[in-house]
Amino acid sequence: MLLSALISALNGAVAKVLSNSMHPIEIVFYRNFLGILILLYSFKKVNVLIDKSKLHLLFLRGFFGSLAMLLFFYTIATIPLGEAVVLNKTSPFFVTILAYYLMKESIGLNTFFALIIGFLGIVFVMKPFGVEISIEHIMGVLGGFFSAAAYATIKKIKDIYDARVIMLSFMGVGIIIPIGFFLFSSYVEFKIYTDIYIWLLIFFMAIISTASQWFLTRAYSLSKASIIGVISYTNIPFAIGFGVMLGDSLPDIYTFLGIILIIIGGVLVSKKGKK
Repeated sequence: MLLSALISALNGAVAKVLSNSMHPIEIVFYRNFLGILILLYSFKKVNVLIDKSKLHLLFLRGFFGSLAMLLFFYTIATIPLGEAVVLNKTSPFFVTILAYYLMKESIGLNTFFALIIGFLGIVFVMKPFGVEISIEHIMGVLGGFFSAAAYATIKKIKDIYDARVIMLSFMGVGIIIPIGFFLFSSYVEFKIYTDIYIWLLIFFMAIISTASQWFLTRAYSLSKASIIGVISYTNIPFAIGFGVMLGDSLPDIYTFLGIILIIIGGVLVSKKGKK
C-alpha cells in the first residue's frame, strides 16, 4: 500500500507537469485512450462474457469515475498538488453517506463524529474565512464526491462484471466526455502533440497508474481493508513532497490543520469499516 500511495502521488505529479503543456481534459483523453488499447489487447488473450442486465450501472460507474478524474486533474493543474490529493481523499466520507442513503447501511455515533471531523478538515483546507471560496477547491471536493459515487456503484457490480470490463466502462466514458468538449465546446481544442517529451510522460503515466492499481489490489488481498485504508493516506505527504519539488509552497497552518483533521476522520471511518 505504501508503494501504491507513493506511485499514486507520483502519477499526480506527472499530471501536474503535463498540465503545463496540455489542458486537463486532454490529459484525461490521452490517458484513457492508451488504457483502452491496453485493455482491448488483454481481451484478445482471455474472452470475457458481458452480462447485459446491469449495463446502466456499468455506464454510471464509468460516468462517475470519469467526472472524478476530470475534476481531479483540473484541481491538480490549478492548486497545489498536496491540496488536490487531500480534497480527493474526502471520498471515504461521501462513500459512508451514500451507503447510508442508497444501501441502508447504518451510521453509528463514532462514524457521525468522524464525518464531522473530516468535513471540518475540508473547511480548513478551503479556508472560507471571510473570503470568496475558491472554485478550484469546490471542484476538488466534487471530485471526491464523484469518486465515492463510482466506488458505491462498483460495490453493486463487482460480482457481475470482470474487473477489466469495469475498467473499460470507466476509460470508455473517459474518452467520450472529452470528445464532447472537443466537438461541442470552445473550452478546449483537440491537439495532436508531436513533442516526444509529452508522449513519454503520457506513457509513463499509463504505466505507473497500472502499477499503482496492481499494488493496491495486492495490498487488499493481503491485509484487512481497514488497515490498508489507513495506510492509503500516506499519499498525502508524498503528494505534498512532490508538489514542493515542482514549485508548490508548503501548506499554511490552516491547510495543515485541515489535512490532519481529514486524515483523522478518514482513519475513524476506516475503523468503522473493520467491524
